[in-house]
Amino acid sequence: MTAPLKARVTIMLKDGVLDPQGEAIRHALGGLGFAGVSGVRQGKVIELDLAPELSGDAEAAKAEVARMCEGLLANTVIEKYAVEIL
Repeated sequence: MTAPLKARVTIMLKDGVLDPQGEAIRHALGGLGFAGVSGVRQGKVIELDLAPELSGDAEAAKAEVARMCEGLLANTVIEKYAVEIL
């Protein structure tokens, strides 16, 4: 029996897209005395437990998760994503 796979999706704003949350974090870090941070990009991580029918083939699972990102998980107009099968 094949062990179930997990997928980790990291979603970030594309380069050139303003990141007000990242800027707020950078500003707050400076206010707390962390002067060594010149920029922050804030994103999100989504972990998926994949169904057994996807667990047999890591490449097929990665392609299916990419389709999930294109259809729902990421706003591909302003966000980029990376899929990692664990």
